Amino acid sequence: MSIQGRVAAGFESVADAFARAFDGRPTMGAALAIRHKGEEVVSLWGGTADERAQAAWGESTASVIFSCTKGLVSILAARLVEEGRLDYAAPVARYWPEFAAGGKDRITVGDVLAHRAGLSAPADAWSFDDLLDWSVPTSRLARQSPLWSPGSGYAYHAITHGWLAGEIIRRVAGQSVGTCFAEAVTAPLDVPAWIGLPSGFEGQVAHLQLAPTLENFWDAEAARDAVAPNWPYRAMTLGGALPPTLVTSSGAFNDRRLQSAEIPGAGGIATASALASIWSATVTPTAGVQLLQPGTVALATRAASAGPPVFDAPPPYARWGMGFQLDSEARRYLTATSFGHDGAGGQSAFADPEHAIGFAFITNWLEAGNDDRATAIIDALRQILG
Repeated sequence: MSIQGRVAAGFESVADAFARAFDGRPTMGAALAIRHKGEEVVSLWGGTADERAQAAWGESTASVIFSCTKGLVSILAARLVEEGRLDYAAPVARYWPEFAAGGKDRITVGDVLAHRAGLSAPADAWSFDDLLDWSVPTSRLARQSPLWSPGSGYAYHAITHGWLAGEIIRRVAGQSVGTCFAEAVTAPLDVPAWIGLPSGFEGQVAHLQLAPTLENFWDAEAARDAVAPNWPYRAMTLGGALPPTLVTSSGAFNDRRLQSAEIPGAGGIATASALASIWSATVTPTAGVQLLQPGTVALATRAASAGPPVFDAPPPYARWGMGFQLDSEARRYLTATSFGHDGAGGQSAFADPEHAIGFAFITNWLEAGNDDRATAIIDALRQILG
């Protein structure tokens, strides 16, 4: 295994931390990209993109980024707020009238984005095919009654978050969330990132692998769900449409059908370089593009959800603003001002206004538990920036 790419002078310790991430993981593939004040300072990749064919990870290799996609969707929502077309404090039903059913008429856009809408999991069982038709999950969520009193607390909307936020964006922007993302973000920056992979790019997508730490991670939660509804478990499985690991050797998010569908809670696909450019552009001009103004960032990154969730879980706890994951004990970013989103298996992508950083680490070697790969790289970057 060899590491390839570029590292600016002074950032060598970040490259060392990236190299150490491969220790004991012989079939892992990964990439790291960092922009500082709009300029690329790190672009590295290495390992295996597809262990079945022993294909090496290359500069153009993309991968499923799981919940990092939520951060991208939150950028779109923030842009609409900045343009005066969307109001975080407004009821969702102002933009999506059908959503008012089931006692949800007072749920706000901010509640949805901050995981406070009470719709973290479907009340009934969904199938895999349901996920491929945008109208099915959105219409079912619009009809469903909340699992708890809306706004009274939060619980992580692991996958439903994307359809909820995405349908609000679709109603306001008049185009699908994938099209909106392409036109507002990736086209201006000219970067390879998608919410819904277009035909012809399948060969660029890494094959996802389950590490032993993830293979049995959900077994205890599945056993609990067999006795009574385990809503955090069902938030991942959608009642049986997906495995809780989100991946099998050829199914779930390794399935080309799911990769091509618009699944904005978990199904984004991107290169590390593309993600770093996007996050950089939220805090500083990057390739001539600035996606958000500082005032918008300040508004969107006010903590709205923190502490113990509705469904009991041990600490540490994450923090969220308007869809953006904030620095916390559960996900330590660069500084207290950082915002972004991590993703299942070890993905991490964020911006830092204080240092004008755009950061992305992606991998196809999916772990659970004490996975410190991205954290060690971020720690090295923090030491460099002082």
